[in-house]
Amino acid sequence: MTDHSSTPAGLPAGSVSELTDLLAEHGYLADRGLATVTYVALKLGRPLLLEGEVGVGKTELAKTLAAVTGRRLIRLQCHEGIDTHQALYDWDHARQILQIRLLSQADITDDDALERLYSPRFLLARPLLDAIQTGGDCVLLIDEIDRADDEFEAFLLELLSDFQITIPEIGTIAAESRPIVVLTSNRTRELHDALKRRCLYHWIGFPPADREVDIVRRRLPAASEQLTAKVVAAVHRLRDLELAKPPGVAETLDWVETLDAVGVDHLDGEVARDTLGAVVKDREDLELVAEHLGGIVDDGR
Repeated sequence: MTDHSSTPAGLPAGSVSELTDLLAEHGYLADRGLATVTYVALKLGRPLLLEGEVGVGKTELAKTLAAVTGRRLIRLQCHEGIDTHQALYDWDHARQILQIRLLSQADITDDDALERLYSPRFLLARPLLDAIQTGGDCVLLIDEIDRADDEFEAFLLELLSDFQITIPEIGTIAAESRPIVVLTSNRTRELHDALKRRCLYHWIGFPPADREVDIVRRRLPAASEQLTAKVVAAVHRLRDLELAKPPGVAETLDWVETLDAVGVDHLDGEVARDTLGAVVKDREDLELVAEHLGGIVDDGR
């Protein structure tokens, strides 16, 4: 009979509740659903795909998992036009040219010498190859996969299935153990079903006000409770507007830190107007918010 009471191999905790507590100890408050899917992904060794609005803690979960598990965080920041040379590996061309000059000066032209130009010593490991070589000792964060092209997303399918690559000049390099893999998406485009099938999935929405207050208090314990509550309430009203870029939890934290930086311990219309750039980061949104500022900020102290 299997003993489920002990901590599973490679896991920092033996239950969802224990994982929730560990994440909280490192400043990350996960609800039951997120903690459960994270625990299952760790236990089964499956990639975890997190979708949601900008600034709701998708990237932060990967960083916290690295801290909780004591693993190194390897981050691949996706962008339009990213290719395998940027994500997987490249050759150190400067050192190869230097080697060619040295071989030429020594009048060495044999095939073995030329083949050594494409040996591992001249290989530059980008994040994905670094994660394969590091294996289970790392957390691989593939951030904002929705910003990458379809071709790059298709390339990831094989990597996530086998966690090995073939470099023509060297051969196949396979991970000895699988890293923890977290992918994030802001859903600027729909991801392909083939990628989703290889992952466990969770949508992270904006937290309720009481949880957001708890998050701010954990991250910024010096902030006053009254100011934190007022900022969170104002941010929730902002999210009710039809903004192009509604503020996430990251912007809530930015706003509280900004108010602390300018030395105010309250939030009224004048203070909000002067500091809106910390929470609203789009010109049209700023104009819309300015029109509704009286209904967003409660001037009562």
